Amino acid sequence: MKQGISLAIILLFGLVAIAQQSDNSTSSSAAGAAATQSASEREPLTSPRPKDFWDGDDPNLVNLITHPFANKKYVQRQVTPIRDRINELEQITAENGRQIKDADTRAQQGIQAASEKTSLADQHASDAANKAQLAQTAATEASARVSSAEQMVGNLGEYKASAQTEIRFRSGQTALSKTAKDALDEMAGPLKDQRGYIIEVRGFAPGQGQAAIRSSQKMADSVVRYLVLTHSIPVYRIYEMSMGNPATTGAGKSSSSARVEVSVLKNDQVASSQR
Repeated sequence: MKQGISLAIILLFGLVAIAQQSDNSTSSSAAGAAATQSASEREPLTSPRPKDFWDGDDPNLVNLITHPFANKKYVQRQVTPIRDRINELEQITAENGRQIKDADTRAQQGIQAASEKTSLADQHASDAANKAQLAQTAATEASARVSSAEQMVGNLGEYKASAQTEIRFRSGQTALSKTAKDALDEMAGPLKDQRGYIIEVRGFAPGQGQAAIRSSQKMADSVVRYLVLTHSIPVYRIYEMSMGNPATTGAGKSSSSARVEVSVLKNDQVASSQR
């Protein structure tokens, strides 16, 4: 009986040894094929193979019968590499997810910043267009005003006489008579609130040289003073000239009487442009 058991044990040892050699050759072939793969690829999991049949267990009959079935250490040795690889894959997946999330966040921020810059550029362009339009409008208005001013300046010499009167004085007198005042009132009355006119006042007096000029100036001053004080005619619209006695006979006697000629000159185009 004991010899039969011993023979069975020997046969079992032989079968296990043959199976181990076959597994070792298979493992060597698999290792050679994995070596030919690219270095960047991850090596596949390989089942750990013991260097001997007992794989660290005591060589006895109990371990022979139970090995490798229902062996906790054997199961752990088989499961641990798979668990480590799973944990490693989970870490890689989590890292990839974080990087994708970060990239998406940066992309969204870049898109938002680009959109804000685009909106700001559009606003600046719109403001620039509005300013350019305002500048064009102002330039057009200025050009029109310049043209109007040039036309008005060109028409300054187009004054025409519209009314004229003659104020006579007695010899040696410069005061205005009632008849003279009535004539001036009739002339200056219609000029109230009007523009585009000037009044020319020219004084003439009998006599010779500077004496005649001074006398004609005093008479002209009387007329100007009455127009300014009584009818509020602006002084800048009155042009006064003391003519003296321009007409003298060959005997040296004056043929001119003491008088003041008052003329109202109007420029209709200047008046219409200032309304």
